[in-house]
Amino acid sequence: MTATSPAVPRAYDASTATAEEAAVRVPIEQYFQGHAKDDASCMRQAFLPTAHIESMREGPFTSWTREVYCERFKGTPAPDEATRVRRIDWIDVHGTAACAKITLIHGPVTFTDYFVLLKTEEGWKIANKAFHGQPT
Repeated sequence: MTATSPAVPRAYDASTATAEEAAVRVPIEQYFQGHAKDDASCMRQAFLPTAHIESMREGPFTSWTREVYCERFKGTPAPDEATRVRRIDWIDVHGTAACAKITLIHGPVTFTDYFVLLKTEEGWKIANKAFHGQPT
């Protein structure tokens, strides 16, 4: 989006994405692959080493480092992987900072993820993730 864009991010459409939006999509796709393959190495590619993954899980605040989060991935895709849905709802880019809203439908739970991303020397990386899960 540009400085003259509306305050509300527009729906993401890969066919009309700017070059920078397409570049922001790279770590998001790595994140999607991490889920699809249950692969921590994909998550390490997507996230900055200092990233935190945060939520209000069943009431209490939860904050994981990237490495604690990566411990959840064991290399065994979910039995229902073929039916899972992951989509980018929107991406908003300003200079070297961006944010994105992601929806993941993983069986009985639908997750809404909000990413803060930064453009680094290695390309765009997810700096932090906040998420909410609810019954599908």
